[in-house]
Amino acid sequence: MTGTGLAIEGACLTLGPFSLRNIGLALDAGEILVLLGPNGAGKSVCLEMIAGFHRPASGRIAIHGRDVTHLPPEQRRVGLMFQNFGLFPHLTVAGNVGFGLDMKKTAPAERDRAVRHHIDLVGLGGFEHHFPHQLSGGMRQRVAIARALGVSPRVLLMDEPFAALDDQNRRSMQDELVRIWQRQPKTVLLVTHSLDEAILLADHIIVMTRRPGRIKRRIAVDLPRPRDEDDPGYIALRKTLRALIREDAGA
Repeated sequence: MTGTGLAIEGACLTLGPFSLRNIGLALDAGEILVLLGPNGAGKSVCLEMIAGFHRPASGRIAIHGRDVTHLPPEQRRVGLMFQNFGLFPHLTVAGNVGFGLDMKKTAPAERDRAVRHHIDLVGLGGFEHHFPHQLSGGMRQRVAIARALGVSPRVLLMDEPFAALDDQNRRSMQDELVRIWQRQPKTVLLVTHSLDEAILLADHIIVMTRRPGRIKRRIAVDLPRPRDEDDPGYIALRKTLRALIREDAGA
């Protein structure tokens, strides 16, 4: 098993109608890897397996070289973000960002420093005392990112994190994620159905098959950031990804 940030070796899992077969992947620390594939491929289930919500029937999972296959979620040091933000409506921005730290019983002074740092990191200084209903969709997503990063995860798992946003806010948050990642590098595994989002964000893209979910192809994204959608390399990669997805769909 290789991969200094995250590694999965031969993982198999069946969960209701979803199944994963012989999943093997490795991410270097600080790398962004995107899972791309059709509905039912088990992409979200793969994230939940890494987070510890489901245990694979076989195989191993390692985070920063530590075998976590049989560890509970709270001992894995991962952050998980969902597409619906998952904020607590009765908590302020500061309360939401500090929630995970409260669960860890972090000392008050340390908690306050971490909350301030991550609110500033996502550009929400001055909104500490606002509630989620007082924020735009993009701002709520920034709060969700700050909360996920606030607990100092070694791996950040993102499940369609920007799907609930309109096109303009989605692109803005994609750029924001890259900015935050460049300032505070994390190992990131992100699920999306968007070819453009995969190319804009990823160092590597894994294309998955339909059920049962298997890894079909791993592709390196050798394009400089920020990425230009009119770049010939970008256009060629998009065509390749579209062909791989259509091939598996039988189109």
